[in-house]
Amino acid sequence: MGLAQCLTAAFLFLFLLGLTSAQRLVTVQEGPLYRVRGSHITLWCKVSGYQGPAEQNFQWSIYLPSAPEREVQIVSTMDPSFPYAIYTQRVRGRGIFVERLQGDAVLLHITELQERDAGQYECHTPNTDKRYFGSYSAKTNLTVIPDTLSASMAPQALSHMEGDVVELTCEVSKATAQHTHLSVGWYLLQGAGEQPAKEILTLSKDFILKPGPSYEQRFLEGDVQLNKVGNSTYKLVIRGVKPSEQGQLYCEAAEWIEDPDKTWKDISRHQTQRTWLAVLSRGTELSVDLTATEPSLSEGDTLQLSCVLEAPKSSNFKVLWLLNGMEVARVDPHGVLTWEEEYEERARLGQLRAVKPSNTVYVFTISEVGLEDKGTYQCSVSEMKTPGDLQSIQTVVSSGIQVDVKPAESHLHLSVSTSTPRVTAGDPLTLHCEVQGATGPVSLRWWHLSPQQPGHRELVAAMEQDGTLSLGSAYRDGGARGSLRLQKESSGTFTLVIPSTLDEDDGGQYRCEATQWARGRNWTGKGEAAVTVTSMGLGLQATLRSRMATVTYGQSFELFCQVSASYALEEVPLSVRWRFQPSLPAGPLQELVQVLPNGTVLWRSAQPRFQGKAQLAKTDSSFRLHIHSALPANEGMYQCEVEVWRRNVLPLGQPAASTSSNAVGIRVVLPESKLQVDMKDSSVEIASGNAAIQCRIVFAQENPQFAVTWYLLPPLADTKPLQILRANHSSVLEYGSEFSSPAQQSRFLSQRVSSSLFQLQILSADLGDQGSYYCVVEEWLWLVDGWYKLGEGTSGRTTLKLKLSERELQMEKTNGSISAREGEEATLPCRLQGALLPRSQLSATWFQVQGSGRDGALLSLRRDGTVQYPEGRLAARLFLRRPSARDFSLTLSSVESGDAGAYYCQLQQWQQQGEGKDWSVQALARSGHTQLVTIPPESTVLSRICSSPPLLNLILYLPLVLILLLALAVFCWYCKFRKSKKSNITGWMMELDGNEEAKKT
Repeated sequence: MGLAQCLTAAFLFLFLLGLTSAQRLVTVQEGPLYRVRGSHITLWCKVSGYQGPAEQNFQWSIYLPSAPEREVQIVSTMDPSFPYAIYTQRVRGRGIFVERLQGDAVLLHITELQERDAGQYECHTPNTDKRYFGSYSAKTNLTVIPDTLSASMAPQALSHMEGDVVELTCEVSKATAQHTHLSVGWYLLQGAGEQPAKEILTLSKDFILKPGPSYEQRFLEGDVQLNKVGNSTYKLVIRGVKPSEQGQLYCEAAEWIEDPDKTWKDISRHQTQRTWLAVLSRGTELSVDLTATEPSLSEGDTLQLSCVLEAPKSSNFKVLWLLNGMEVARVDPHGVLTWEEEYEERARLGQLRAVKPSNTVYVFTISEVGLEDKGTYQCSVSEMKTPGDLQSIQTVVSSGIQVDVKPAESHLHLSVSTSTPRVTAGDPLTLHCEVQGATGPVSLRWWHLSPQQPGHRELVAAMEQDGTLSLGSAYRDGGARGSLRLQKESSGTFTLVIPSTLDEDDGGQYRCEATQWARGRNWTGKGEAAVTVTSMGLGLQATLRSRMATVTYGQSFELFCQVSASYALEEVPLSVRWRFQPSLPAGPLQELVQVLPNGTVLWRSAQPRFQGKAQLAKTDSSFRLHIHSALPANEGMYQCEVEVWRRNVLPLGQPAASTSSNAVGIRVVLPESKLQVDMKDSSVEIASGNAAIQCRIVFAQENPQFAVTWYLLPPLADTKPLQILRANHSSVLEYGSEFSSPAQQSRFLSQRVSSSLFQLQILSADLGDQGSYYCVVEEWLWLVDGWYKLGEGTSGRTTLKLKLSERELQMEKTNGSISAREGEEATLPCRLQGALLPRSQLSATWFQVQGSGRDGALLSLRRDGTVQYPEGRLAARLFLRRPSARDFSLTLSSVESGDAGAYYCQLQQWQQQGEGKDWSVQALARSGHTQLVTIPPESTVLSRICSSPPLLNLILYLPLVLILLLALAVFCWYCKFRKSKKSNITGWMMELDGNEEAKKT
């Protein structure tokens, strides 16, 4: 019992495991499949292992050989909008549809297979499972092959007596490249065709003879035989023919191919024309049998009626052909044919014929039936004793055959193809249109259906029935696409050649429409071929490279521009533009030169020096620029721009595509600089007068030119060097912003003392000039086309100090603050305290504190009494009042908001060293800082108080505040006093009330 339970549990576990591991599987008919153009084909697809509803949906797509990676949607069982435009019309017209065999299996039908239907078909089932597990699509390949099967038999009318032997031959051939088998069968069609044809005998694809149900016994007895004579002739033999076998005999051939699933499929079937067989019974009365090839016709088809007589002996007959009871034509016993008047013209044109193949068979044919030819047809047979008799022995009228003629439908079949399915812009495009089934001249039109404009078509070219050619408006200009050609190669083949495609917009579908005209009506057939035009810009790239990124002056270098694309460049016209951006000055890339496809070189004027130094070369897909003897002017960024032009069209107008390469920088290294500048630090100490700072060159190239820039580093920490002046290699001076005033420029001079020594002269040096000085020397050399800087060197620092006596002047050094309203004047105090040396003189300088570390001098009073204004912009507003010899206070008129800041003065005591000797500074002193605060003109007392320093405000405005408080107290007392006095007067007046005299008083 335990063993049984274990087995049961194991079985259940495996069963559940199988359920949980089930996965979706889509299978499709195995390929590759070969099917004939124009045939009706089917492809099956089914799904298993799915979850969800029992009815699964299916979607069919195709991957065309011209674009094997691109899916083209055909038809879906769930989405009517699924088909792409190329298949929409066929799906709507049921030319392509899906037949559901069951919930999880379908058949794809293509009712009339076209050449463009070849490709890889994919059957996809949208997911209905809880998770993705398994396969959801499957693919198969379908190849469309031409129909080469042919079956033919000459139409004839045979009359045999009962018991005769009947022999018929049928020619069957094929030229299919694939391995296929043939089957050939013979059939008998009786009556008006309302009953299916009877199978007589068939040679199957397996080379086995199979008789029809009605002929099995006679086949076994050897009375019915089918023999193959030669390679393509099949003979039917019927011995002992019977009257019941009277009717239309035809041969049907089928071509079979074995699919990969080992099943055989008939891919083509053809029937021959029919032979009329009349079998006369021996010893019977006159009888008439009327048959028709096809009673239901379309306008333009051929109608053939056969009137077969059965008579006991050979007699003379008169036969009348009747339509709706009215005579059409008659054949007398002598065989003379007579037409009714209204039919004579058509008979003369060959559209109507009446013949007598034998004495017992009469045939009436209308080659192009019209709507007026429909109705009931009969044949009336009269037996005459002698050919000349007017009276008949007997007359028999056949039963009528109703012939229906429908309005004509198109029998045209177009096969459209291209020998250039994938081309590059500029390549020629060749399209072929083969018209089949036309019974007369046709007119032809080619249309272009661009994928960029769905629903729009553009006429390319048209050819009328008489061969007149016309072009569409977009194709008349031969300069764009060349001269289009539309030629009729054979009776039904037309070829369109577009010599040069413009761009990818020329791709898409090309539709051929052929129209046939007959009997006042027309029929049109259509066919399309797909063309892909690759843009000349697709994959187009240019890569610029150089073997050397750095070259020395005078050395040559080369640049290579390599071009690549997704198509072959060997036969594509190419042009190149070389561009250059110099390092200095910086700017956009400038075009140097252009090389056209024909080799023409066009130099531009932006960089004229390149023309004599550059060499240009080209190979199939690369360009080379060679620069001889590089100069500094050749340093910069280089780039190439490649343009491709369409083949077969001269390079006029715009190129088909262009691309720019990466930029490559070329650096030209100048000759190595030999410059060495003395870097030793030094100091200069003077008591007064002028100072000289030296800058010495230790070593340099031969015959160079130098540019010297002088800098001052103020003694205060964290200050930047100030540029004093620069003398370039042409000795042109340029002063720094701190030294640009005329007074400063007159005091600082640069001069070249010798070939290796430069000197900075500082005239009348003062305390503000103290600091560290140094120079920067640049070495310049003339190289063919201009001056170039080779290098530079920086000197050591020279510290400038003023040597003063130990005696110091006495001044007020306490910092203070004053305020002034804008527009008024302000006086900044500066007074000397203590005694002066005998025979000494004073000089004074006022400064405004600057953030650069070097304070700006505003006014200088020299010892001789002259006044200088280093800041010329303030000269008109600065005054030294000098109320006393010791007072150097500065008055600033018309105060502005920008005048706010800290000011101080510096005094120097000068004394002559002796009679006729120079004056020197013996002592100096610097005052404290005075902070100037400016007040806007509209400022109130409150704002004045708020904007002033706290201590100063308290000192200046405390009396004013006290006065205001006192006034407020007096006003309050006065108001109280008035109120009290008014109440006393009121009481007094009330006492006098009633005393008129008192009131008057």
